[in-house]
Amino acid sequence: MDSINEVLNTEIYNGTSLSDVFTLDYLAQMLGNVVAAIVLLLIGLFIGRWVKGRITAMAARSPKLDDTLFNFLGNIARYTVLIFTVLIVLNTFGVQTTSIIAALGAAGLAIGLALQGTLSNVAAGVMIIIFRPIKLGDFISVAGQSGTVKDITLNTTELASIGNSQIIIPNSEVWGNVIENYSVYDTRRAEWTFGVGYGANLAQAEQVIRDTIMGDARSMNEPAPFIQVNNLNDSSVDFLVRVWVASGDYFQYQADMKRKVKEALDANGVDIPFPTRTLHISKDEGEDAGEKSENQGGEMPKSQLV
Repeated sequence: MDSINEVLNTEIYNGTSLSDVFTLDYLAQMLGNVVAAIVLLLIGLFIGRWVKGRITAMAARSPKLDDTLFNFLGNIARYTVLIFTVLIVLNTFGVQTTSIIAALGAAGLAIGLALQGTLSNVAAGVMIIIFRPIKLGDFISVAGQSGTVKDITLNTTELASIGNSQIIIPNSEVWGNVIENYSVYDTRRAEWTFGVGYGANLAQAEQVIRDTIMGDARSMNEPAPFIQVNNLNDSSVDFLVRVWVASGDYFQYQADMKRKVKEALDANGVDIPFPTRTLHISKDEGEDAGEKSENQGGEMPKSQLV
């Protein structure tokens, strides 16, 4: 006990002893500050979790709201509460937080300059989550890739391709490119071009195409289908066909109609021509060409080519 008193009475600076520094009032004040800091931290953690829970609950109440967006906003609110709580705790110990905030700002600037590429992905991720050009489950085409959206994070967007392989695209590539979203609307317009021979009965061909396509239960009568002669090709008369269908049936529907129309035209005797080219060679031109081909070591056809 005497040794402890000797240590407390030892002069440490300018004649001040430890016993003068570590007084009961000082120790009580320090203990009070520690208790207050712990209480403030617990309150901050509770408020942060509560605020996040309230924000994420808003998305659960409505199926139209994006869960990803509200989870992101909830995390931002939670960490904001925690940062303010830590600053208040530091103030209780007499720490000047102004210099700390300035130091954190300078460090943030340096880190931002070093991570420009990563931060551009984060910024793009924030824009995607806030404005929601795509959402989970959408089938999209972007940055030369197509697939179903499986996950959207602050850095990347994950797609599952048609072959069920994973595709990960940086968010800056998603936000900075044209996005084609096939899942937004309930209906899509299917389009085909069917060619028939010049000798075919066009009215009959049109009726066969119309009956075949509109006879399918997936074809929609509204908006009205478009089936008209669109082009006089080199070897065929082309019908342009446009019919509306539910988005979920689009790909299988397009493939099915190509086969069904081909079979229906064949069954009704409507000619579907192959691409052909007719070459006429006169006698004199043929002889000159033959002589030329002999000099070149080649042969020329001696009959009309069709």
